[in-house]
Formats: sequence, structure tokens, C-alpha cells
Amino acid sequence: MAELLVIRHGQASFGQDDYDVLSELGHRQAEVAGALLKELNWVPDRRVTGTLTRQRDTLKSMGFADADEHSGFNEYDFGDLLNARFKGDVPPLSTGDRKAHFRILRETVFEWQDAAVDGASETYIEFCERVEAARKFATDTDAKRVLVVSSGGVIGQMTASALGADKRHMMNLNLQIKNTAMTRFMFSGASFSLHEFNATPHFMSYAGSKLVSYS
Repeated sequence: MAELLVIRHGQASFGQDDYDVLSELGHRQAEVAGALLKELNWVPDRRVTGTLTRQRDTLKSMGFADADEHSGFNEYDFGDLLNARFKGDVPPLSTGDRKAHFRILRETVFEWQDAAVDGASETYIEFCERVEAARKFATDTDAKRVLVVSSGGVIGQMTASALGADKRHMMNLNLQIKNTAMTRFMFSGASFSLHEFNATPHFMSYAGSKLVSYS
């Protein structure tokens, strides 16, 4: 069996004009995640990211380079979903207050899953299809250790799919995933199964606990 280790990107720029930029904390989270893998001698045979800056920069700060890219590992566009749901009149709390942000995120994704958000650039079914295409791309290899840097929604969808869970479970998982958390799958041919979800061994110390973030 081969391993697919999917890591969520480091903390991005929540509440800023451009979310797709790692914060100083995000770079530090990536550094300690990469340091742990190297300490464990877990060296990937193949590296893959989405095309988002925060994903590529997380891999770089982990100390790895020369990755393949697949846009299927990109996050769903929450800003686009908000604009479609609220017809451009987005509630101000959704971009500034964390509690309100995550409540509206959950509600919006549930409506999106139910095909109740008109005008979004991507349907939920299309999202699921591209995530599955990205998973197949990453695992269509002779490599035994594949490292992917992706985003929370994608990881939630991959995990829910591997478990055969319903669509709501995708979002419940999505909201749990910490920045640079590690989710591990095992694969061989058509076989694909979850081995470990949302693990952060690189934060399991008093100093490391101060690096934990969710957005």
C-alpha cells in the first residue's frame, strides 16, 4: 500500500483583501510541519498542490519544491458562493467576525449542496467531480509516498467520500480541519481508504499548541 498525505495550507489572511496569502503564523506552521516529516524521515516521492498561492507557499515553507499542480485541489470559492446566495448584498459580519463567518459558511455550503444557490460559478456536484479527479491524479503513480497541499473543503470532501458518508458530513469535517493538519490515506490500485484525519503531531507540545489555527 502507498500513502497519500494531504496537508491543509498554513494560516492565510483571514479578513484581509487578499485571503490567498500566508500569514507569518502560516509560514511558521508549515516550517514545523515540514521539520517533523524530515525528522521522521518521511520524504515524499511525489508532491502535488492546487494552484492557489497559499498552497504552493505552504509547500515551500515546509522545505519541499518541484511539485505538480492540479486545480482540483483548490478550495471552493466561498466569496463567489456568498455573492450568489445573497445576490451581491453580503452581510458584513461574514467577512469580519469569525463566529458569524463560520456560521454563514456552514449555512451557505449546505444550501450549495442542496442546489439552492443560483448563479454560483461551480455547482457542488462539479466540485465533487474535480476533487475526485485530483485524487486520481495524485494516486495515479508508482510513488509510495505522495504529499499533497490542499484546502479544508477539499480535504473534507475527500475524507467524506473515502468513508462513504453523506454530503453534510463533508462540511462537518471541513470546519474541524486545522491549518497544516495532516490527513493520511492509503491506496493501491482502485483501493483508497482513510488512515488518519486532521492530525497535528507537530503542535503536540506547549510551544506548538500556540501555533494552532483554523482559518
